[in-house]
Amino acid sequence: MKNLIILGALVLALGLIGYLYQQLAATEKALQLSEKRFTDCEKVTFQLQNQLAPLQKKQLGGVPQ
Repeated sequence: MKNLIILGALVLALGLIGYLYQQLAATEKALQLSEKRFTDCEKVTFQLQNQLAPLQKKQLGGVPQ
């Protein structure tokens, strides 16, 4: 009986380890995807700022001070 309890605890621990490993792998994939999206957003923001800068200079240059 004692051996069955130990065996059951080991099986339960192994199952928990497997479940946690799957959760960790899914979280790592989600993190990589979010980092890629963040990098893409930074690139687009930089491109938009470069497009906007000349327009802002024109507006500021045309306004008398």
